[in-house]
Amino acid sequence: MSKFEISSKFSPSSDQARAIKEIVKSIKSGNKYQTLLGVTGSGKTFTMANVIRELNMPTLIMTHNKSLAAQLYSEFKGFFPKNHVEYFISYYDYYQPEAYIPRSDLYIEKDSSVNEELERLRLSATASLLSFDDVVCVASVSANYGLGNPSEYKGMVAYLSVGEKISQRKLLEQLVDMGYKRNDNYFDRGDFRVNGDVVDIYPAYYNDEALRVEFFGDEIDAMYHFDVLDNKRLKDISKFTLYATSQFIVGADRLKIAMKEIEEELDARLKEFNEQSKLVEAQRLKQRVEFDLEMMASTGMCKGIENYACHLTGQKAGETPYSMFDYFEISGKDYLVIVDESHVSLPQFRGMYAGDRSRKEVLVEYGFRLPSALDNRPLKFDEFISKKA
Repeated sequence: MSKFEISSKFSPSSDQARAIKEIVKSIKSGNKYQTLLGVTGSGKTFTMANVIRELNMPTLIMTHNKSLAAQLYSEFKGFFPKNHVEYFISYYDYYQPEAYIPRSDLYIEKDSSVNEELERLRLSATASLLSFDDVVCVASVSANYGLGNPSEYKGMVAYLSVGEKISQRKLLEQLVDMGYKRNDNYFDRGDFRVNGDVVDIYPAYYNDEALRVEFFGDEIDAMYHFDVLDNKRLKDISKFTLYATSQFIVGADRLKIAMKEIEEELDARLKEFNEQSKLVEAQRLKQRVEFDLEMMASTGMCKGIENYACHLTGQKAGETPYSMFDYFEISGKDYLVIVDESHVSLPQFRGMYAGDRSRKEVLVEYGFRLPSALDNRPLKFDEFISKKA
């Protein structure tokens, strides 16, 4: 297992050293919850960095807003330059959730502006958790929201190696299944391009490097990273693990099963609406869900696909949704969760579920969403607090 190494010219003071020793001892003796108290500027962040080093566990650090998360990310990135420090917050610069106000018959469509850099960092976080064991992930409340099945995500992986027998066509088909798009003109994250026997892949979670795969017949002859701006060759590699472009990407077999389940749920819900003479709601739901199914069949995705998460992940109604915690747990090893400013963060975690639920119940009642959309939700507080960390 990789070791956490702190890079700092300072060493813990007497109070910090005592706190580190007591917290580590308490965790190793099996106590699940610990509290570190200290005034602003007393070095609590440095203290917890030393706790992470002593325990040598993958760590999820949660806080209640983006500004604090960015500050903590910068600090831990400085403390652990040789380890994998990741950043996982909402990728929206602007977000207006879908809603319906019955008394004024006003439907508010979901509107958002996605920050591509934040989306890349989120994908980088989940990819690192499946690839490395020395990960520190700084997250906002987004860590409590539903994600795709980590096992399915891990299964949608391309393992490439020099000398491997694979046709170029088969690799391209695999890339499309993983959510990558062919773009020979404007090469961007999540794209691939083809030039003769050369395939360039821009991993969705990379910053300014891409992967070049050179074929000789049906064999991978060479692989290397290159700079996407000046096309400069950077580093030759013999093996590479490529992850999908989204945590919600699923395999073709799982997608077929999910679509069948959605159709069955739609039929049952339409029957219910028709029996209640709610014809407007029935027509509204039928039109929306059938369009989403057409998009899934042709592209594997649709707008608002997260509302079908329980079908895509194979979970039953009411089950705890997959979240960032499951990407830590998939390794089967212990991990550490640190909640910064817990007097603010924990009440916020507690209130998230009720607010989300009340909005979606109205959407379901008036035919804008299937009942399964209620399972696309943040963790309940009891589910959060009972995680295996």
